[in-house]
Amino acid sequence: MNTLQEIAQRIAACTDCPLSKSRNRVVPGDGPDDADLMFIGEAPGYYEDQQGQPFVGPAGRFLEQLLASIGLDRSQVFITNVVKCRPPGNRDPLPNEIGACSKYLTRQLELLNPKVVVTLGRHSLGRFLPDKTISRVHGKPHVVEGRTIFPMYHPAAALHQQRYRQTIIEDMRAIPDFLREVPETQESPSPQDRQLHMF
Repeated sequence: MNTLQEIAQRIAACTDCPLSKSRNRVVPGDGPDDADLMFIGEAPGYYEDQQGQPFVGPAGRFLEQLLASIGLDRSQVFITNVVKCRPPGNRDPLPNEIGACSKYLTRQLELLNPKVVVTLGRHSLGRFLPDKTISRVHGKPHVVEGRTIFPMYHPAAALHQQRYRQTIIEDMRAIPDFLREVPETQESPSPQDRQLHMF
């Protein structure tokens, strides 16, 4: 899997977990292959499952507003999810589903090698900082395996609970400052980590 397109094709044919039986369309991710910013959500919802694109529902519209607030639009960033197929009823993804998709996300990270990975929500945070809670680490950059990780609440949180909205807006506005400080070339994941997630 040497290109993002090849990964998308592999995901489209994937039957490694039960979500493959209930999905309408896979949602591999979307964005340029040289994006400095990579946003990782949790799982596709209803609209994403219908269109095959990430963040196209109400949470996606809020994410686009957030990007505009820092002078970006979605064509400049790569957006994906921890799980590439919609869980039934928009329930949380299960550990076995996250595990089945892990190899795809790992390869996307390797190919993109973004300057900053923005995790959206607790399942995405758990991929990189499994022992941390989002309420404690949101808005603070961390370096994990040579990558700069910036945890945020999921945009959907603001749609369900208005009290999160300003926090999410303020966290997004912090991104441009430290994005400029991150080196162009980051350390790649260790060979051992790559071996654990090989196709």
